[in-house]
Amino acid sequence: MMIRIAIADDNVFLVKSTVEKLQFFEDFTVKFTAKDGLEIVKKVADNPNIDVILMDIEMPGTDGIEAAHAIKQGFPQIKIIMLTVFDNDENIFNAIKAGADGYLLKEIDPEELHKKILETCNGGAAMHPSIAFKTLKLLRNPTVADSFESREEIALSARETEVLEQISKGLNYINIAENLFLSPSTVRKHIENIYGKLRVHSKLEAVEKARRNNLI
Repeated sequence: MMIRIAIADDNVFLVKSTVEKLQFFEDFTVKFTAKDGLEIVKKVADNPNIDVILMDIEMPGTDGIEAAHAIKQGFPQIKIIMLTVFDNDENIFNAIKAGADGYLLKEIDPEELHKKILETCNGGAAMHPSIAFKTLKLLRNPTVADSFESREEIALSARETEVLEQISKGLNYINIAENLFLSPSTVRKHIENIYGKLRVHSKLEAVEKARRNNLI
């Protein structure tokens, strides 16, 4: 059976390299490529008769994880394998949550890539060994996954981030207002919004949670 493949990656050189790897095998055909998440979503909508997408994660605009989620909503039968240089825990967690069927590193050789794609098409989950280990670690430690979930929900505005940075320096409302050319009442309103978004009740909690989630 001929397996129809699409590739999404903003690096033209790496797309060419992946296509060359796949051309070794007569049971694979590359139907189309895309340079970002938005383009792959549009191309799949126009040409849904594909079996597998090899999806990069870090792409401009709509990234691979967002694209995987969108495609799985409309075309759950299409297998999506994240093919990336990034193997950090948060990317793995978010890719799996988005519906990815596998997660491989770009250093993979052609024979192994062929094997993993076939495994995925047959209902398996293509995983680089180090990724499989990290996935098990995430499953065994739900508090790590919870921290990723909470991080996704926090979206501070640029001004709120500035206010929070001032708070982290131990400044009071008056000092913050002077430094940012705001009124004290406006600063107070920003801090109320920050507390609400971070789900905290004090300056200390706000600063600690913001640092934990890399917001400041």
